[in-house]
Amino acid sequence: MIRIRLPDGSPRALAAQSTGADLAKALGPAFVRASVAVLVNDQPRDLAAPLPDGASVELLSRDDPRVLELIRHDLAHILGEAVQRLWPATKAAIGPAIDHGFYYDFDRDPPFTPEDLPRIEAEMRQIIAARTPFIREEWPRERARAHFAAAGEAYKLALLEAIPEGAPVTVYRQGDWLDLCRGPHLRDTGDAGTAFALTRVAGAYWRGDSNNPMLSRIYGVAFADRPALEAHMTMLAEAETRDHRRLGREMDLFHFEEVAPGAVFWHPKGWRLFQTLITYLRDRQEQAGYQEVNSPDIMDRALWETSGHWQNYRQNMFLAKTEDDRDYALKPMNCPGHMLIYGQGTKSYRDLPLKLAEFGKVHRYEPSGALHGLLRVRSFTQDDAHIYCTPDQLTAECLKVNDLVLSIYRDFGFEEVRIKLSTRPENRIGAEESWDRAESALREALDQAGHPYTVFEGEGAFYGPKLEYVLRDAIGRDWQCGTLQVDFNLPERFGTTYVTAKGEKAAPVMLHRALFGSLERFTGILIEHVAGHLPLWLAPVQAVVATVTEAADDWAVEVAQALRQAGLRVETDLRNEKIGYKVREHALQKIPLQIVLGGREAANRTLTLRRHGSNDTQTLALEAAVETLLAAARPPRHSDDHGRKTR
Repeated sequence: MIRIRLPDGSPRALAAQSTGADLAKALGPAFVRASVAVLVNDQPRDLAAPLPDGASVELLSRDDPRVLELIRHDLAHILGEAVQRLWPATKAAIGPAIDHGFYYDFDRDPPFTPEDLPRIEAEMRQIIAARTPFIREEWPRERARAHFAAAGEAYKLALLEAIPEGAPVTVYRQGDWLDLCRGPHLRDTGDAGTAFALTRVAGAYWRGDSNNPMLSRIYGVAFADRPALEAHMTMLAEAETRDHRRLGREMDLFHFEEVAPGAVFWHPKGWRLFQTLITYLRDRQEQAGYQEVNSPDIMDRALWETSGHWQNYRQNMFLAKTEDDRDYALKPMNCPGHMLIYGQGTKSYRDLPLKLAEFGKVHRYEPSGALHGLLRVRSFTQDDAHIYCTPDQLTAECLKVNDLVLSIYRDFGFEEVRIKLSTRPENRIGAEESWDRAESALREALDQAGHPYTVFEGEGAFYGPKLEYVLRDAIGRDWQCGTLQVDFNLPERFGTTYVTAKGEKAAPVMLHRALFGSLERFTGILIEHVAGHLPLWLAPVQAVVATVTEAADDWAVEVAQALRQAGLRVETDLRNEKIGYKVREHALQKIPLQIVLGGREAANRTLTLRRHGSNDTQTLALEAAVETLLAAARPPRHSDDHGRKTR
């Protein structure tokens, strides 16, 4: 006999080797019908898996949110079977569940195209309708090797070799089709349901390495029911209209070139937007006591060895060797340069906290297939800062950063922000005691602030734990932006010190802090969040003065000059085109204000204002218009770094 605990804490005795399915039978027919998987000590398992003695056990129904990942995993297997039914010579690689759905990578010549997706999807629905059971089998390693070798499945053989010796080799079978897989899965293919859609095909290097073969990846989205799928598809359609790459072209902000993959070519309007963001951040940081610095873009290998980047991050760095055989690296982070700036001269406890900020251009190698407009680049600008403080100041400084970053997000219309606490990774430097102190400091700061947060074990940086700020945009997508990391290690590696009140030398605590994170990426997120309709204070062109008739041209030039002298960003449109055409063209470019001038306005020395997205107009004298527009275009104002605004 074995004894288990049910979710209400009550014990239950079962025969040895009983499974989740046996438990469902013992609890009654309703549980047999509803149960599709089982949670054993908070880990999902197949219903057919034996239950261990003393375990905490919970049966899961299909509508339980915790089952959604299993649904998506099942659909990846069903996709694999459908493809190999239709094209038997296709070789299968990997097929995991991902956020919102699943994918599977295949080796096929020619690669799949979007035109193949309806046929594949129809085959998947036939497999689902058959309700074929998922059966877990544990094979000797040699049997698995022989099977996949005979089938010519080279990618499965490579995955098999990656399984550690002594670890079980498991396959999941659905009828005649099987896959190398750890599981778990639901009862049968029918449990996956039909609330899914194949969305696109893409190229993907095997194991993400550009030296490996290019595979054909088929993506799908999946949910527990049809309404959730339809809501997601509506969101995808809306996301397409908000795509920052398309809006960037329409608004003439930026473009990309193959000669510099992952680097942005900013156009005049885009660069103006970028610099306005920097000006805003510079103002916020100065109010919060930060001092701006600048460090070199390329530095010697010795610096990166001291910081630990050479040993732990070299695969993501751009390297260079000079004629005198010195190794250099383009900086992937600003922190080592800031350590050298801090190290100039003796620091006292009276100098702390010392806050050094930099809009530093950094360079990180990203695989070509991962690049995505402004959202994933190789060269970007960090709104980076490092705070050097005493251990006694640590919690207070973490709270100040937290208040500052949340206040900034509110200024850009991001009201829903989730906080992730990422703890020590397996690949890390420094003593465990330092990691304990760093993680405790972040937890204490969040607890004191009263902010809810989620812990992500093992996802911290190699030198310290971190907070990640995840923004939810206007159509419900999540974006990780700002970070705060506590670092006891880097000051020790650099021998950085300050003089304590007792006259002794001690290593400061270092906080790594980014607000937007990457300015390029935040710009892309913001453009999509507002669908290109930037607030007046941020828009690269705030107003266009357009004439109805040539008789108003001189007045238009005078109006534009007056608005520019007042500090507004204004363009003129004196073309011999109909005003309706001009209005539509400037609306496409998302210019917030259009000032329409005809013969009447020229005679009366007035302006007619039309705000983007509104059919209402307002006629004002020039002086009143300047005053009105200046008030509307004023950036957010703040009195301190704790989020209390004075507008």
